Amino acid sequence: MEQKDNWIKNTILFLSSQTISIFGSFLVQYAILWYITLTSRSGIMMTIYIISTLVPVLFVSPFAGVWADRFDRKKLIMLSDSFIAFVTLILAILFYTGHGTLWILIIAAAFRSLGGAVQMPVVGAFLPQIVPSEKLMRVNGINSSIQSLVMLGSPMLSGALLSFASIEAIFFIDVCTALTAVGFLGLFLKIPPREKTGEEEKINYFRDLKEGFRYIGSQRYLRDFFILLAILYFLIAPASFLTPLQVTRSFGAHVWRLTAIELTFSVGMMLGGILIASWTGFSNKIHTITLGCMVFAVCTIGLGVVPNFWIYLIIMGLVGISMPIFSTPATVLLQQRVDGEFIGRVFGVMTMISGMMMPLGMLLFGPLADVIPIEWILIATGLLMVIEGFILLGNKALLEAGKPIEESDK
Repeated sequence: MEQKDNWIKNTILFLSSQTISIFGSFLVQYAILWYITLTSRSGIMMTIYIISTLVPVLFVSPFAGVWADRFDRKKLIMLSDSFIAFVTLILAILFYTGHGTLWILIIAAAFRSLGGAVQMPVVGAFLPQIVPSEKLMRVNGINSSIQSLVMLGSPMLSGALLSFASIEAIFFIDVCTALTAVGFLGLFLKIPPREKTGEEEKINYFRDLKEGFRYIGSQRYLRDFFILLAILYFLIAPASFLTPLQVTRSFGAHVWRLTAIELTFSVGMMLGGILIASWTGFSNKIHTITLGCMVFAVCTIGLGVVPNFWIYLIIMGLVGISMPIFSTPATVLLQQRVDGEFIGRVFGVMTMISGMMMPLGMLLFGPLADVIPIEWILIATGLLMVIEGFILLGNKALLEAGKPIEESDK
């Protein structure tokens, strides 16, 4: 009862610690991305970098889902943040001593992604532990807006730091923010540990993974949702990762242009998060998810056809708005529908899908971007996403799962 009464306080404390951590992570993310983009100007190098950050997620996230269902989720988040801080500290020291190279950046990014692979499914499973079910859409929307606000400031600060300071300065900042977030979470967020059954004490990773996959297979809406999600992640890879390279090639290799597209995208995401937090979407979550998917698809086509950079920025802002409209109801759908016993593993599989399909997409689209114009790739993937949107809207199992809980349970 006390935990229920304090859910607002606990939510504020948790989101605050996440904001501090994410701020430093975004600084490093932009610094590495721009460093590789401006140094190499190569689609293949971009592909190697993206794969190095996403493939570790593929292997770790299923086990992270098991950990989220078995262990203290708060401690798991703290451990993953600490690991990322340790890796970044080593990276900072290497660059400070003059031993930093492009390949060291890529290797460090891969190790940092291991910590993120643990954190993503754990955070997804942790929020329903402290937030009432009927408040999840609003809280997830607010969380999306906060992250977008951080994304808005991060590229500006990262670009400013890169203009007059060395890249290791950004790495040291990330170490400080990660350790601050860990301390904040450990000292101020007080929630009782989840009760464990005797069965939970006996951990067999492969058995638990098998049970998680069996659970997903037994729920048609989950099975269909993850198949469509896998296809979508494959198709959004060019819009997610090739646009900085597209801007560099088509509009000029200037840091301010890369900063501008990131800022515009972040503003769009912030507005989209505010919109979904206040509106909370259609009564059927699948309708809201489809709307976000369709807007993203049409805007992806737009990014491939506009010749003017300023119009390009407007479309990038709309892409940002569409993201929370899609991702927030998708997250809440799982948080509300999945049995608590399996929620960590389900989010682990969801994270694994992104870790698998986006590198697969970059394996195709990255080298292809060195052969044909990126604009052609964006138009083709955008059209395929439009088709997927109609398939999503016609799936009866998903439409049933997307209904309000009280209505679908009648």
